[in-house]
Amino acid sequence: MPTPGHILVVCTGNICRSPMAEGLLRHALAAQPEPLKSLKVVSAGVAARTGEPVSENSVATLKKAGIDISHLRAQALTQDLLDRALVVFGMTESHRTIIQMQANPVPAHLHLFREFMPPPADKEIGDPYGGPLKHYETARDELVEAVPSILAFLKTLLDGRTA
Repeated sequence: MPTPGHILVVCTGNICRSPMAEGLLRHALAAQPEPLKSLKVVSAGVAARTGEPVSENSVATLKKAGIDISHLRAQALTQDLLDRALVVFGMTESHRTIIQMQANPVPAHLHLFREFMPPPADKEIGDPYGGPLKHYETARDELVEAVPSILAFLKTLLDGRTA
């Protein structure tokens, strides 16, 4: 179970976008100074089948970037995961809405993965599930593009917690 204050990334089935986001954020945070470096990243799905492996195309797409997510397994989003999260990132507005409707309490920091991107960037990351490898690569690139803005947000958030 993740430690309190983890970053929680949420998509639908937890086999495509959120595992890729988990792998990319873990990789990015490992290169940061403390306390960012110690943040844990967890992913889950609003309609996940627990134990399902990550999609082959998600694994292949991140392998091209030198990141191995083949060991990850899907898990369903739970209130405990939400309660213990420092911040929650959904892939689409529908993920945020589902969390807002089902969570009690709703996480204080519930955002979209691309929410901190400057306009005119699209704030949502489409679901590549069942599509060709190219769709997974597009999702990966959209995730990668958002990572610097997430790191900047996390720095601000952590500075506020320790101030």
